[in-house]
Amino acid sequence: MTNLQRLMLEIKGIDLDQNELIVYIKENGLKAHDEYVPSSATNKRNIYKTALSILESIANNPSLMRSYKLDDMTVTDFHENLLSRIDQLERKIRSMKTDEENQQGNVFMLFNS
Repeated sequence: MTNLQRLMLEIKGIDLDQNELIVYIKENGLKAHDEYVPSSATNKRNIYKTALSILESIANNPSLMRSYKLDDMTVTDFHENLLSRIDQLERKIRSMKTDEENQQGNVFMLFNS
């Protein structure tokens, strides 16, 4: 599975041109056609950061926020759910460690003799 395919799993239901997705992926330090490494904390974190960037772009698009109703869901419901997902992703990203942090451990020297 490539990074692009993994991102598409994360943003399932959001239809963007593949070239746009590649730009988002590059902006977050990944290469679209490189192999996705699930054991890499940094790789996973960057996929989540890319998904967050996409969701923020959608939230900043006023044409998507026009007033309409679809399948018992209004635009305000869509916008509230979108903002809730953005907040959830931000919290998850902040709590995730990178590969470098995992190797260093959680010990630090408070006092130096």
